[in-house]
Amino acid sequence: MAAETLLRQPSVPPVQVHVYDAMPSVARKFLLAGRGGLNLTHGEARERFVARYGTQAAEVARWLDRFGPEDLRAWVHGLGIDTFVGTSGRVFPTDMKAAPLLRAWLHRLREGGVHFHMRHRWQGWGADSSLQFATPDGPHAIRPDALVLALGGGSWPRLGSDAAWVPWLAERGVEVVPLMPSNCGYEADWSAHFATRFAGQPLKSIAMTVQGSGQPFRAGECLVSATGLEGSLIYALSAALRAQWMNDGEATVLIDLLPDVPAARVEAAVVAPRGSRSLSSHLQSRLGLAGAKAGLLRECVSKSVHDDPAQLARAIKACPVRLLRPRPLEEAISSAGGVALEACDAQLMLRALPGVFCAGEMLDWDAPTGGYLLTACLASGVVAGEGVRTWLEATVH
Repeated sequence: MAAETLLRQPSVPPVQVHVYDAMPSVARKFLLAGRGGLNLTHGEARERFVARYGTQAAEVARWLDRFGPEDLRAWVHGLGIDTFVGTSGRVFPTDMKAAPLLRAWLHRLREGGVHFHMRHRWQGWGADSSLQFATPDGPHAIRPDALVLALGGGSWPRLGSDAAWVPWLAERGVEVVPLMPSNCGYEADWSAHFATRFAGQPLKSIAMTVQGSGQPFRAGECLVSATGLEGSLIYALSAALRAQWMNDGEATVLIDLLPDVPAARVEAAVVAPRGSRSLSSHLQSRLGLAGAKAGLLRECVSKSVHDDPAQLARAIKACPVRLLRPRPLEEAISSAGGVALEACDAQLMLRALPGVFCAGEMLDWDAPTGGYLLTACLASGVVAGEGVRTWLEATVH
């Protein structure tokens, strides 16, 4: 997107744009994002959209002023790809696929004069401040007039974002916040019985919050894994989970197993006489509580609570699940941390390295899944590309 931004408007002096990529083909993580349907952006109101970026919302909002959700949809349409808004508000290409969009985009960039250099793995700076690359044909060095780094965070390193850049920037005085997993599963200390019986089963039509976060319950679903919980609802609470885990060494979520059933009705059903039926049969008959939901309640709530109808009713509406740690960074959908936003100026140029700009996931911002990650990545590319143009017009004669 930074390359396209540089091509979009003529510059004085004219700009030659070269893209270097360590992988054999470009945009591998973009293609991975589209594997289950490419979620481009989200159709919700701007105020709510911006709030998804948490503590960095004010800074990301500046990027979105330059390239927001509607701009992204118009850009996709300009590539000949139609989009639609799903029932959840998420925006997708009509065919749900990433590859046709990428092919059209690359064709336009190449036609516009962008030069792509594949299998060029950046090795940092040389003694003469040139960029050093390892290539199949041996070492290669270049000295660009301006540089955009879009090296990703630390998630999915097999696709290229291996975070090798962290020490190189730190050595040159750039503040880098440690990379952490985001939009990832969290591990729980399941019993062997629970893990064996329920791993792979969804927890649907639930609501969840992080205990002590002060946030309201959020409706959605997640998945029981062999090691803990994962899925969209866990990802949506990623920032609050990470904050509690970093502070306390663990985190606890409260799950409303029956968010559509009022607490008073749950309590009335629990205390109702059950005769000779087991408690499990009683809860299934009265409340429809069965399967993984019932198993989770048995797993996470003590026998003494099960024996007290009032406490059990409260547990059904706020079942505590203790989470020990996030899954490893390389498994995460995205990473938090990276180049501190304070280390960049308003055009995303590094204050310590004039002429060097950063964009994308390698910057220290975070968002849940739902189109927010891709939108802000592309928007940061627009800001960086515009910054490069401004820099070159001021410094190259």
